Amino acid sequence: QVQLVESGGGLVQPGGSLRLSCATSGIIFNFHNMAWYRQTPGKQRDMVARITRGGSTNYADSVKGRFTISRDNAKNTVYLQMNNLTPEDTAVYYCNAQWMNDYWGQGTQVTVSS
Repeated sequence: QVQLVESGGGLVQPGGSLRLSCATSGIIFNFHNMAWYRQTPGKQRDMVARITRGGSTNYADSVKGRFTISRDNAKNTVYLQMNNLTPEDTAVYYCNAQWMNDYWGQGTQVTVSS
């Protein structure tokens, strides 16, 4: 059974930081490209950051220089370090694993507010 379990979300003040984690099981982790998406009510789910199985990364323009995606193949886990957060980063953040199929986590809420 495939599971992607996100953690690390919460309430943070503008300018603060959070680190999201996505622990996976049931997949061959190092074969998968991994990504973080986010979604706000009434809007589509947008990619925030992606890391290939080879370690190449790309980011949405809105988060470049503030967010960093990384992966630990030994722990089957992908991370998203988020710095200098703004209210516009408020969303539900989803972990995605993509290879032969697409898998999604249940999401974790990030709220940036003073």
